[in-house]
Amino acid sequence: MHDRLVTLFQESNAVFRVVEHPAEGRTELISQIRGNSLPQAAKAMVLMVKQGKKSRRYYLCVVPGDCRVDMEAVKTLGSGTHATFAPQDVAEQLSGCVMGAVPPVSFNPELELVVDPKLLEHDELVFNAGRLDRSIFIQRDSYVKATSPRLAAVGTR
Repeated sequence: MHDRLVTLFQESNAVFRVVEHPAEGRTELISQIRGNSLPQAAKAMVLMVKQGKKSRRYYLCVVPGDCRVDMEAVKTLGSGTHATFAPQDVAEQLSGCVMGAVPPVSFNPELELVVDPKLLEHDELVFNAGRLDRSIFIQRDSYVKATSPRLAAVGTR
């Protein structure tokens, strides 16, 4: 996953850098280790929206590190009857990463990328790069250009 991210960003001429650090997946702790502010940390979580009893859609919801995901907003976004975190095995299969290392990028057509606009208030974003021991610092505009996320208010402070 790390190599795919770097290739994606290189191919889109993104302004970014990779930083190695001790392995950590908790947003508050890794932000201290990396030296970034919590609001500029992109916290990516795989959510499942049930649409009735048999249908499900999956979203990679990205919020600032000082926010929680607003499940009601995600349920509404997905026109669903219920929203919850995807089971760990499903989330890891869809994202290609272990939990805590999921970057705010989806390479899977079954996993729609949704970014809360509050994250884009920062000139530079930072996130684990598909590994617990590497992070990417990227210019906001470069991130948006490379990923073309759907923007929706899915975070709450």
